[in-house]
Amino acid sequence: MESGRPTDGTLARPTEITALLGRGTHFEGKLFFEGRVRVDGSFRGEIRGDDVLVIGDGAQIVGDIEVSTCIVTGGQVEGNIRARDAIELYAPSRVTGDLHAPAIFIDRGVVFDGSCKMAPLDGKADEGALERESASPPMDEEPTGWLTETTHDDDRAQS
Repeated sequence: MESGRPTDGTLARPTEITALLGRGTHFEGKLFFEGRVRVDGSFRGEIRGDDVLVIGDGAQIVGDIEVSTCIVTGGQVEGNIRARDAIELYAPSRVTGDLHAPAIFIDRGVVFDGSCKMAPLDGKADEGALERESASPPMDEEPTGWLTETTHDDDRAQS
């Protein structure tokens, strides 16, 4: 482990940054990653990953993001952020776009322009709906107030 990297094939520590786009660097395109990535530079395009994306001070990102966890500690993001676990926005961040994650934290002092959807991403939401349906008791009769052919006929008769 002379270079600071494990040589026996073990995984990197969970807090270790596996890639860094530092200040003064500019990148345009698609970024797909595993592990923890930090962006402090300029990025235009699409970001997808299975782990944590940290957007630091001075970062300027234009494009959609879909990751496990997105932590914005500063900089600017213009685009939608979707996260399987959580989105965290800390001051002095500026975010323009929609947020969708099961857990969302927005610190005081963050400038945010968009909408928030605090729910599991699509795949997990469908599984949860199936579980709720199977857990609820079956309905023997139709709830009152629901439109049926009979109620439509009744409405026509009253006109």
